[in-house]
Amino acid sequence: MGVTEATPFRANVFDPNCPGRGVMEHVASRWGVLVLGVLLDGTLRFGEVRQAVGGVSEKMLAQTLQALERDGLVHREVRPVIPPHVDYSLTDLGRPIAEGVRGLYRLIEESTPSVLVAQATFDERRAAR
Repeated sequence: MGVTEATPFRANVFDPNCPGRGVMEHVASRWGVLVLGVLLDGTLRFGEVRQAVGGVSEKMLAQTLQALERDGLVHREVRPVIPPHVDYSLTDLGRPIAEGVRGLYRLIEESTPSVLVAQATFDERRAAR
C-alpha cells in the first residue's frame, strides 16, 4: 500500500530509510537547485532552462527535470504543435521548495567574498606547513 495524502506520514531525512532523502537528493543536487531557481521566474522550454543553467548537459538536465517531475515539484507540458514544444514550470508543491532553495543560494552568493578569503587563508596556512 502506498502513501496517500490521507495516510499520516512523518518524514525524517536523518533516517537512512526515509523516502524524503531521495527528494532531498533531487532538490539539493548540483543541477536540481539551479533548475528550481530558474523556474521560479516562470514557465520555460527545455532549451531556455538549459541556457539559464550554464554548464548542464542535455542528458543531465533531462534526468534532473524528470526526477523533479516525478517528485511532483515540476510540471511538464507537451504542446501539440510541430515541432512539439515542451514547457516546464513549478507546481504548487515545488514553488515553496524552490523559494527555500533560492534563499540558500542567495545567501551563498552574498557570502562568497568572505568564503574566498577564508579559502585563501586556509590554503596559505596549509602551504606554510
